Amino acid sequence: MITAAAAAATLLLLADPAAAAAPTPGAAGAGDAYYPTYGNGGYDVSHYDIRLRYQPETDQLQGTTTILATATENLSRFNLDFALDVDEVLVNGRPAAYRSTGEQELEVTPAAPLARGSRATVVVRYRGVPSKTVRYGFNAWLRTPDGGVIAGEPEGAWWWFPSNDHPFDKATFDVSVAVPDGTQAISNGTLVSQRSELGWTRYNWRQTKPQATYLATLAVGKFDITTGTSPSGIPVVNAYSKDLGDNDGAARASVERTGEIVDWLSGYLGPYPFTSAGGYVPNVTTRYALESQTRVFYSPRQFANGSNTSVVVHELAHQWYGDSVSVQRWSDIWLNEGFARYAQWLWSESEGEGTAQELADWVYASHPAEDPFWTVKPGDPGPDEQFALPVYDRGAVAVHALRNTVGDQKFFEILRGWPAERRFGNATVADFRAYAEKTAGRSLAEVFDTWLFTAAKPAAPTVPTGSVGFAARTTAPTEPRSWQKIQAATHEH
Repeated sequence: MITAAAAAATLLLLADPAAAAAPTPGAAGAGDAYYPTYGNGGYDVSHYDIRLRYQPETDQLQGTTTILATATENLSRFNLDFALDVDEVLVNGRPAAYRSTGEQELEVTPAAPLARGSRATVVVRYRGVPSKTVRYGFNAWLRTPDGGVIAGEPEGAWWWFPSNDHPFDKATFDVSVAVPDGTQAISNGTLVSQRSELGWTRYNWRQTKPQATYLATLAVGKFDITTGTSPSGIPVVNAYSKDLGDNDGAARASVERTGEIVDWLSGYLGPYPFTSAGGYVPNVTTRYALESQTRVFYSPRQFANGSNTSVVVHELAHQWYGDSVSVQRWSDIWLNEGFARYAQWLWSESEGEGTAQELADWVYASHPAEDPFWTVKPGDPGPDEQFALPVYDRGAVAVHALRNTVGDQKFFEILRGWPAERRFGNATVADFRAYAEKTAGRSLAEVFDTWLFTAAKPAAPTVPTGSVGFAARTTAPTEPRSWQKIQAATHEH
């Protein structure tokens, strides 16, 4: 006799053959050609709850991270990306077997397989000294005189929480950090509460919009924190280490303009996509900045030559191009860097320090045909050149070539419409081209192929009537006044 339940189960299996497939291990990589071992297959994360206790004096970190995920296939086992020592793993409340393999793979075998479409709660308890943890020959955890900082691309999560570490799997975040009284913990989003007890203060941060794992940041130390709102009312939180020395004034003079710049960018890129903005400048020796979502990381050396609002513009433009709309794979990096660099060019125009056309002319004239600069294809630069100068500068020239091809009206419609079209999602260069062509009502194959995918210096393009551009110039262009400050953001990573 076949019961009604058995009949229903049989029909379900017939309707969905994948549901009947035997459980198998999820892939130990996301399938990204640039970083084959980064990320994992078989599941999709919706939320990370990260609860930490950190002692600055010893750099000792203890943590419990709870991951909410949905299986995308029948899983007998799955991987997380993580580098610290693991004490316990639970899956759906039951102890799971685990082992560390490779550089950063944590293999987890649940007590019972996970069925495709089922939700799972994964709890990982761990500890370690992040500054002594080296993977692939490097360490992303930045030790400071009074604590530690994590802000890295394309990786950084491994040193403080287990994750599916690839931009394609975005999630919301709760980050709760206990530190000794007198020390602060800064992360993404909004500080929802803080409480002191028995000599420790716990800070609770919440990011309610989808966020890529590399954009999650943590800074522990002694900071001077400023709060306010942009002219349009967006909450702004900035923080500065108390020992920045000679760079302190320039850093504040730049980062304190965050609210003004966010509103200015909104005029070009559309409404700001998140519920807060801001940045922080810790006492580190690095030279880059990173667009950590809602809470940008800046190295003090970004301001060693004085204030630099151009760097702030670059990082804040990423909140639209890179954070809200993230790359589908790392080869799509032009969607981040080309547009963040172009935002600097627009800022230069508004400040009267050089137009976008003058900056494009300068880039074109500064690199002769035999310069290796032109062998890098911004549309697919390769992992070794992912953050190379051409991705920024030639990438911005590509954006300007698009502007000259479709005209200002259509260009700014594209610039503003794209972040709305893909808000909180992921995209490829091909996706952007399709959107631009739809908006412009014409093929843009020549622009994209020439400026993004040709490993040679393109012929000088024409520019709109009345403009002076590459081909129309009779004398060599002069360096725009904004150039040096714009270039400071090239050391972003």
